This record gives sequence, C-alpha cells and structure tokens, in this order.
Amino acid sequence: MNGRPPRNLAAELADLARSRGWTDRPALLFEDQVITYGELHDLAARVGQVLVRHGAGPGRRVLIALSDGPAWVATFLGTVRCGATAVPVNPLLTAHDHGFMADDCAAGIVVADEEICSRFTATVVRSGDQLLAEAHQAEAGPVVRTDEPLYLTYTSGTTGSPKGAMFRQGNPRFYHQSIGEALLRSGPTDVTLSVSKLYFGYGLCNSLVFPLYSGGSVVLLRERPGPEAVEELVSRHGVTLLYAVPSAFAGLGRSAEPASFGSVRAAVSAGERLSLELGGRTSDLLGAPVLEQLGQTEVGCAFVANGVDANVAGTVGRAVPGFTVQVRDPEGRPCPHGTVGELWVTGPTLMIGYLNRPEQTAAALRGGWLATNDRGMRNPDGTFVHLGRLDDLEMVGGITVSPLEIEGVLGAHPLVSEVAVAAVPDETGATRLRAYVVPRRPEESGSRLEQDLVGFARERLAPFKVPRTVHLVPALPRTASGKLRRFQLRSGLFAAENPPASPGSSPAGRPEVPHPTATPASTTWLGPDPAGLR
Repeated sequence: MNGRPPRNLAAELADLARSRGWTDRPALLFEDQVITYGELHDLAARVGQVLVRHGAGPGRRVLIALSDGPAWVATFLGTVRCGATAVPVNPLLTAHDHGFMADDCAAGIVVADEEICSRFTATVVRSGDQLLAEAHQAEAGPVVRTDEPLYLTYTSGTTGSPKGAMFRQGNPRFYHQSIGEALLRSGPTDVTLSVSKLYFGYGLCNSLVFPLYSGGSVVLLRERPGPEAVEELVSRHGVTLLYAVPSAFAGLGRSAEPASFGSVRAAVSAGERLSLELGGRTSDLLGAPVLEQLGQTEVGCAFVANGVDANVAGTVGRAVPGFTVQVRDPEGRPCPHGTVGELWVTGPTLMIGYLNRPEQTAAALRGGWLATNDRGMRNPDGTFVHLGRLDDLEMVGGITVSPLEIEGVLGAHPLVSEVAVAAVPDETGATRLRAYVVPRRPEESGSRLEQDLVGFARERLAPFKVPRTVHLVPALPRTASGKLRRFQLRSGLFAAENPPASPGSSPAGRPEVPHPTATPASTTWLGPDPAGLR
C-alpha cells in the first residue's frame, strides 16, 4: 500500500471504456436517445467542471434528486470525478423529507428535477437540464482522488429520522467483481433493464455499476415502468438482464406474453421475499432463471445471492464472495444449520457509518459485523433462506405467527398473483389474521374464491395460522421501492377503505384501492423508502 487514496471511480470507468474499445458502444438507452460510452464520460467530465465552479470538491456534498436518465448518471459521475460526495435521493419524496436530507448532509449543491427545484434552499440549485446546458459550454474538469466518502444513501425504518449511510471510494469496483462479474457474468453484449431506480442501492448497482464496468447497455426511464412498459422495452431493446422486485414480477405474470422475453438470459429479484411459486411462474414466463438476492442499504449491495451458475430456488443463495454471513441467536451467538435466527454480515463494503449519528452507527456495526435485523436460516449446502424482518411478525391470540409462511402457502394457489397477511382487529376488538389477495385475473371476484382460499390454507397450515378472512383487492400498499407497507394493513385504514365482499357480491362496487405510490394523506409514508435491497 502506498497510502494514496483509491482510484477515482469516474476516471476509472472512463479509462476502462477507452482501453476496452467501448468508446463508440451504446452505454445509455433513454427514450429516443442512444448515448455512447465516449459521449457519457465526456459529459460527466464537463459536469464535473461545472460543479467545481459552483464549489464542489472533497468534503462537499451534492444532493441528486433527479429522475433516472442521462442527467442522473452524468451528475453522479461528475460529482465523484471532482472528489465531492454524491447524495442520491428519491425525487418523489415530500418537500419535508427533501429539506431534512439536504440540511442533514449540508448539501451545498442540489441538482433536481425542474418541478421540485424551488423547494431547496442550498447555495446552488440546478435542474438537470440547466446543469447539462452549462456542461456543454465547459471544458473537462479535474480528476480528484480522495478518501472522502464516495456517496451516501438515506435509509429509515418505520420509525425515527432518515439516516445517511456513507460508503467508501472503492465499493463499486467490488460490487461489480463480486456480483456483476462473478455471479451474473455481465458483459459487453448485455442490455440491462432495472425496474428499481438509480437512487436505490439495488438500482445503482443494476443500472450504473454493473453495465459501466462491463461495457453493456442500460435502458433508463424517468418513471417506474408498469408491466406493459417492461414487456415493450424488453422486446424493443433485446434486454438480457432484467432486475425487479417480486411485486413487479407478479404484475408481469398477469398480462405479459412469453414471446416478448426471448432475449432475457436471467432475471434478478430483490427487495423482499420471492415466493417459490412466483419465482417458478416468472421463470416460465421469461424462459430464464430468476435469481433471488438479499442485500441491505448499509451493505451497499447484495451480500447473499444466487448466480447464473448456481441458482437454488426457494433460497437467496450463498454468501457473496468476500462476505461472511452468520445466523445468530438473540444473544449474538452463532446458530447451528437449520436454526432460525438473525443474519449478521461482515465484508469489505459495509458502510463507514451513519452521517452525524455515532451512537446509531455503534449500535448497527458491532466489531466489524452488521446486525441486519433480518430473520434467516442456513442450509447444510451453504444456501440461506430469508424469513423476513425480525419485527415482521404478527401476534394472534398470544401466539407469534410469521405472515411470510402463510403468504407462501396462499401464493401457491393458481388464482393468486400477490398476497399479504396481517393481524387486524375485528368488531369485538380481538386480533384476527386477514389475507389481502390480488387475483391473477381481475375478473376473479366474490366470496367463492375467498372461501376456496381459506379452505386451501386449512389443508396446509396449523389452525391458528389460517386467516379468518380473505380480502380481494386490486393492489397491495407498497413503497416506491416495491416493499409491502404491512403497517398500513394492520392499521385498519386499508380494511376500512377496501371492505371485503359480502357473499354473492363482486368487487365492482368497492372503493378503488389507492395506487401504492398515491396513498391518502392520512397514511402517507413520512420517511424515505429504504433505499437498498432489503
């Protein structure tokens, strides 16, 4: 070691593109634009110079609140090129959330979608279009090597303020070497489409790190694509690697045609547990394996994953090369194989810590290990089974029940597309299990299917795990990252807005379920969605 800071990420990627002969290859496919590697890295260098003129550099932070597109990628690379720390955030958050994050990280520069620029009070605020217009008039900026954090990502649980997890300069190279290269075999002929956006850790790896390190192309979209858009984009661009969360794969299965997915060689699922049945259905639709992974914001990428050369359905795979994963009991002692406990992980990409939160950092990082708050089990073959969050349990009649087990059973029913189970109070105040089900075919309705599902569960579950009621809904409440808002199901608000069908009725007269990203004001998610893979 010579004590010098790591190589600058933006310069490393630009040099790699030149040395590998990728300069004229398409890097970004965005709407009707095709941006080559040469054009992208030239633009990023110019953006870096503009940011320097506005005061960016080591120790300074640039908050990026942009929708996915060339401006996002160029701003991120331009930020890290000049040695500043990039702070990507979801542009769809509230003004309150954006204000908190900008103040917390002391962002001196904000680059945001034009319609939200006015909410920021940083010294310099630019829209993506304004920044690119300035960049086209600038020269290439300097390359700065620094030990300052490369980027930070905000995360939060269901309570407490968002926390900025800080990551080291060399992390992206390791993400690619251990996952993109070793597990996914990403290469120059790959075309990537990620339903998860760039401001999430999962999306950052999918749509920036893996493609730009391997010479492939990535399809970018401003909005989160629905099933029809995913099908059309895969067919139009010949997508080979498709990344999504389970709810997105479930949506594809309701309407898509297998012929549209002939180019796909592998799909990756993360964000929440993928049921064995949904994974099988999706694999049949795509004609390709679905590789489940598990990661966490504080790790930066997946730490347990399946790969194209080793995929064990029903598991999240084995520890990613370079990581050590243990299952531990509540006292922190390692558990034997086959025992359920908390997953702990150690490896080279763990966060440096939470910005400005030393006590919370000390609670999360213990002796070089991260306590993930995820429940899991290690099989004798080294694969892991993910069993949800430690706090993702329901209490019914004094008995603790895992909703994921029940969801796994009901999800295997041929007429079920998605399912979520929660304990809700009945008219007497007693807590009962209720299953919320999205039918595979919208025309499926009424009490017949609801009764069939209760009987289906009775045949496969212990009596206390059988839902007392089944509620058919057109959609489940989810965060922007696709994670289930189970707390909303428990609250009773979701039940009140979507009453179960009475015998012989159809859901035609029910109030519509709000779109997952447009919940009523009384139930709006006040913190940011977790920005990682968890």
